[in-house]
Amino acid sequence: MYFIALATDYDGTLAHDGIVARKTLTALERFKKSGRKLVLVTGRELPDLKRVFPEVSLFDKVVAENGALIYTPASEEERVISPSPEPKFVARLKKHGVKPLSVGRSIVATWEPHQVAVLEIIKKLGLELEIIFNKGAVMILPSGTNKATGLAAALQDLRLSTHNVVGIGDAENDHAFLQACGCSVAVDNALPAVKTTADLVTHGARGKGVEELIGKLMKRDHDLVPRRRGGIVLGTADGDDIYLSPTDTVLIAGSSGIGKSTLATALTERFVESRFQFCIFDPEGDYDGLEGAIRLGDGATVPTKAQVLDLVENPDSNIVINGLALRVNERPDFFADLLPGLSSFRRRTARPHWLVIDEAHHLLPKRRDDTRAVLSLELPGTILITVHPEALSTDALRLATAIIALGPKAKEVVKVFCHETGIEPPKDIPSPKGERVLFWRPEKRKKPAMVKVVEPRQSLKRHSRKYAEGQLDEAGSFYFRGPDDAMKLRAHNLTIFAQIAEGIDDKTWEFHLRAGDYSKWFRQQIRDKDLASETAEAEKDDTLSAEESRKRVLDAVRRRYTAPATAPE
Repeated sequence: MYFIALATDYDGTLAHDGIVARKTLTALERFKKSGRKLVLVTGRELPDLKRVFPEVSLFDKVVAENGALIYTPASEEERVISPSPEPKFVARLKKHGVKPLSVGRSIVATWEPHQVAVLEIIKKLGLELEIIFNKGAVMILPSGTNKATGLAAALQDLRLSTHNVVGIGDAENDHAFLQACGCSVAVDNALPAVKTTADLVTHGARGKGVEELIGKLMKRDHDLVPRRRGGIVLGTADGDDIYLSPTDTVLIAGSSGIGKSTLATALTERFVESRFQFCIFDPEGDYDGLEGAIRLGDGATVPTKAQVLDLVENPDSNIVINGLALRVNERPDFFADLLPGLSSFRRRTARPHWLVIDEAHHLLPKRRDDTRAVLSLELPGTILITVHPEALSTDALRLATAIIALGPKAKEVVKVFCHETGIEPPKDIPSPKGERVLFWRPEKRKKPAMVKVVEPRQSLKRHSRKYAEGQLDEAGSFYFRGPDDAMKLRAHNLTIFAQIAEGIDDKTWEFHLRAGDYSKWFRQQIRDKDLASETAEAEKDDTLSAEESRKRVLDAVRRRYTAPATAPE
């Protein structure tokens, strides 16, 4: 489920002449039994609503008085979120002969053509009030109070995001809350202005339109709105924007060091702009310092499942789960333990909207037997990032709805994906040029597009913790062997490298120094050209003693990595 809640207007939408049909009530009950939430958003005062609609207990929340009052039927709690009417304002309206006149906890209501007198009195008294129209009704509320603000308060109580709400209405006062929803729907009898701005218009009027909408939501809510309405921009192809939707499962793959994490960083910035909550599984510390996110874990501490699930409860919290303290062979078990709880939370709330799984072949490896059990039937709103798509779980690959292939081996990525999933590859796969990437949607079977992707505003100091505190695999580690190959001291990160380097004898140190082994490792495995160049200068300087060269190299390492990694944050 992506749309977790339905927010509906009452008069003219759910009800006809104040009455809700039995078939409409049955549809609401069916929607509620699916695990979703119902929110009623009305201009009516609460006592009046309860009188005409005794089935109000069907709803999880009621936004009454056009946004001023929040009511919880289960507990019968009432919460006014807007100031009460000024007595002098009400008295002046009565004196002016404004009838009928209704005074609620915050709302004051009458009918046209009294809006002229109302506006004149507001001006004379110098009050900060707004007039809101609703098919002839005239509602007066404190400035900034409307159905959208009331819905936001109700959703905050329910811990839901507006992205995951479908709103349906018919009149002028519904505009605000409809536009705040992830999908806006107008019933067939709605005003033309409401229909024009809605994402969808039902064929049926009033309750029949609500029944029709519920039927669509129950069948497959993922397809309710186009990607451009609820998605984020990946980039442009031939002048057109290319969108990713939180109902997509995206595979980002390509050679090491060609911008996969950079692209992911740019996408997280779009998530923040659009108020999509995200959670990143970061096995190697690539996203330290990411703007708009809270990091859990570091090189010495493994984050716990309880920490993640507690933090994700807040819709405004974005999370980076740092797995540097985990060994490579520990990562799948950690992920397998965490994902079911997170998936259960997502089924209830559709949050976080995006999961970004870096080094996905470590967390969801093909060789693992229980990956199918770990994965839910669908993995919407997920980005799988990998250097090795062939090593990623086939079950995970089959869920992908969009492929983004980077670098010189981009064509090969598409071919590998097709081979692993049994999909026929596209006949003509272009080679991306310059800063462009290949973008392909397997279900459409069209030619992959070359997309110029969005650039991130921030520049992360990538890998600093990974190389300082993490655990490189055996092939990526440095080995102090000595001139006689008599030892095999493995340094799986820069901290261990520095510790071993300080303890080995001068002969072993200088053997690797003169062979250029240190700069070669820094360049090829640490991928730090500046550190490699500075080290190479020490390697070539024959005037340096073993002590002097050792100090120069280790100072260069600590200046760039180990000192910042151990500094307080």
